[in-house]
Amino acid sequence: MRYDVLNLILGWTLIALMVPLAICGFLTLILDGWQLAATAFLPAVLISGGLGAALLGFFTRTDSSERLRDLEAFVGVGLVWPITVLIGAIPYWLGGVFVGPMTDGAGLVDMARGFANSWFESMSGFTTSGATVIAHNMSPNCIPGTTPDCINAQPQGLLLWRSLTQWLGGMGVVMLGMLVLSRIMGGGMALARAELTGPSLSRLRPKLRQTAIVLWSLYLLLTLVELLCLKFIGGMSFFDSVNHALTTMPSGGFSTRDASIGFYNSATIDTIIIVFMFLAGVNFTLIWLAGSGNIKQAFRDEEFRTYLWYIGIAVAIITITLVVANYAAGQSLRYTLFTVLSIGTSTGYSSTDYGTWPVLARLVLLILMIVGACAGSTSGGLKLMRIRLALKIAFRELSRIAQPRKVQMIRMNGEVVEQKQVGLIVGMLFIWVALFAVSVILLAFFMPDESFETIISVVAASLGNTGPALDAYGPSQTWASMDSGALFLTSILMWFGRLELLTAIIVLHPHSWRKEEKADGELQAMAMVKRIMADREDDEAQNKVA
Repeated sequence: MRYDVLNLILGWTLIALMVPLAICGFLTLILDGWQLAATAFLPAVLISGGLGAALLGFFTRTDSSERLRDLEAFVGVGLVWPITVLIGAIPYWLGGVFVGPMTDGAGLVDMARGFANSWFESMSGFTTSGATVIAHNMSPNCIPGTTPDCINAQPQGLLLWRSLTQWLGGMGVVMLGMLVLSRIMGGGMALARAELTGPSLSRLRPKLRQTAIVLWSLYLLLTLVELLCLKFIGGMSFFDSVNHALTTMPSGGFSTRDASIGFYNSATIDTIIIVFMFLAGVNFTLIWLAGSGNIKQAFRDEEFRTYLWYIGIAVAIITITLVVANYAAGQSLRYTLFTVLSIGTSTGYSSTDYGTWPVLARLVLLILMIVGACAGSTSGGLKLMRIRLALKIAFRELSRIAQPRKVQMIRMNGEVVEQKQVGLIVGMLFIWVALFAVSVILLAFFMPDESFETIISVVAASLGNTGPALDAYGPSQTWASMDSGALFLTSILMWFGRLELLTAIIVLHPHSWRKEEKADGELQAMAMVKRIMADREDDEAQNKVA
């Protein structure tokens, strides 16, 4: 590991984080007053800037930018998230959303729990999970029996920060390798291609940075269009429109109301959000191609066609289930379409309490939590591309039993998938299943009184970055009843889910953290052994000839 390079990545990220913190601090000054702005955001800006400057000034070399490799790229991407989350938690803690040092009469235990809540809320935001712990028993701003809506009672500047964390995190995985790590075209491109699995990146713009700018521009444009639609067509207030536009396109799900979208009880608002949730689950390169006039090319994409069938079948099954259970047909279709897209794209909004739906409907929703939507989108989950390729691999292996000599290549969009990519997909699916099983066991240890459905759905919602789960942690409930251990575990699972596992594994692997000198020495030793073995084999061959 080249630690100077890692410090360079982390340092510039912390410097960049000052910008959204300062913007939200300024808006808090206007909306809530200078005292809250100074208390909540000034320390975060100073800490982020100070640490970033220290890393760049004292722990990097003049040639650090020229020493970037794939290892530092992946580890840097992995570590950026928890560090950003830690800084992002400070406004909640100091701003009074949760019990902190500025809360009157707060004890150390209460402040510690308040920091755990702040960490969780920040992680849920940046990973676009959407689960929240803002509740009457956790927030000093909410008085049980007096405050009707706890989330809406929070300062507007802090609600904006909460929404902005999701908007920034939504494109983070897709774009971080392009923008922050664009100097190493190999590592940055590899990470981008792993996420943008539709058309190749070169089809958008010739350079990686240009492609990143194009996709970020599209992201911003869709956010602005949704804002205008919610304000002028849906009739939302400007403040609510801004917040929901910031949390829909990243498939985040944070709302300004306890009841989420269900608060508005508006078919118009539901329809607007349904459209943009659908777009959030589509590979952004396909949206760009469709907007550029290449609609046929976009519809030829295998994953997109699978996405349409996937959503359509889920909607049909749940709607029929609800109608059979004596729900009204019209409302069943409306709420089903909203919920399927919300869960399937890992957005996590709720327009109704789907926790009361029949078992079959909840089972379909659980599958949606696990699978997610398209690769290259802002959604979480395993991604449809991986599931489709895994099925192709399974069918190929089954066909080999009947026709062992037949050569059958795995193809996606008419192009042959390389064997190393096939192996990577199989490996990631295996790791995901193993991680899911271990996480269920660990969470059951922290939550011994919860039902099996609750444990399973919370793990699925965390790894899939969905947010609301089922049963006790469904759409009508917050996650505030979890103890600090369970909150920390689920926050780590959110981190794993957002990093698509591969980056997280590289970060946690001990080999990644070996010093450069030691690693180089081991490589030289292995090379020497190989040369000795090769020379010995040559000598033996010559002796046999003689």
